[in-house]
Amino acid sequence: MPGVPLAATIIHHGPMDGVLPTAHALARWIDAHGYRPVGLAREVSLDCPDDPAAWVTELQQPVVAV
Repeated sequence: MPGVPLAATIIHHGPMDGVLPTAHALARWIDAHGYRPVGLAREVSLDCPDDPAAWVTELQQPVVAV
């Protein structure tokens, strides 16, 4: 996976079918802090036990300052 110079990230806990509120929180943070998204967002699984309620996923969005 190619590196990016700058990204906003957030950690999501739980199954991915409940990720939308976490993704919205990341988008609000990006906007509120003077950035804009660029490129493709990424999801990095940090912990994937059998129980989806215990999953931990990092959402990464490359950004640039506006």
